[in-house]
Amino acid sequence: MLNALSVDVEDWFQVGAFERTIRREDWAGLPHRVEANTDAVLALFEEAGVKATFFTLGWVAERHPALMRRIVDAGHEVASHGYDHKRVFTFDGAQFRADLCRSRAILEDACGQAVTGYRAPSFSIDRRVPWAHEVLAEEGYAYSSSVAPIRHDHYGWPESPRFAWKPVIGSPLIELPVTTARLAGRNLAAGGGGFFRLLPYGFSRWAIRQVNGRDRRPAIIYFHPWEIDPEQPRVEGAPLRSRVRHYTNLSIMAAKLRRLTRDFAWGRVDALAAQEAERAA
Repeated sequence: MLNALSVDVEDWFQVGAFERTIRREDWAGLPHRVEANTDAVLALFEEAGVKATFFTLGWVAERHPALMRRIVDAGHEVASHGYDHKRVFTFDGAQFRADLCRSRAILEDACGQAVTGYRAPSFSIDRRVPWAHEVLAEEGYAYSSSVAPIRHDHYGWPESPRFAWKPVIGSPLIELPVTTARLAGRNLAAGGGGFFRLLPYGFSRWAIRQVNGRDRRPAIIYFHPWEIDPEQPRVEGAPLRSRVRHYTNLSIMAAKLRRLTRDFAWGRVDALAAQEAERAA
């Protein structure tokens, strides 16, 4: 079973956990670690023989265009993560379209390839933005991986289908929700990120095996470059919950990722979207 591995390319200060603590106006003056961290991810993937998708902020690509070229030269996909990590439900339809166009133009100029995939910052496509998928379809995106079918204090659309679905009637656009497992009639977050980093590796292995085996569907896993960087600056003014989520187990994340690449087969999200399109309802 070919699963999809993805990287949400953003710097340590651009995460949702710190959005009320660090102002966007201050980003330019903070230490930028995303290029070095993403290069470390590329090296890890090269060692493992893995190809993946890098959902990248336009803000990052604007400042590190050579990094985008290194990603595609290594055989990976560059896809959009929006411009500067604003959540989709903070936009109206016109603002969302403008953000899509701005980030795509920057990404394509930097990497030299068409950008056909999108992931909303913080999985922020949910029931509050029923127009979002239609805008993506109108802008010609082939797929989105922007929905988390769970309940969470920061995001979630628990009523969403767990696997690939077509959200716009008459459009080939496919939505690929991040992976969840089922236990006692509930969806459990199992798609990576903080859940992969904080929980024992055995939980993620169990969840992926459940999806691959019982459900006979591929898993979609994500993480961030800053998650393999234990030396990143500490944000003392952030809420305790945010700091615990952000900084726990940074030193062991790279080793867990290497184990993940050995235990399962991985590919790019665009390949998975093409594979799943025929089964999507």
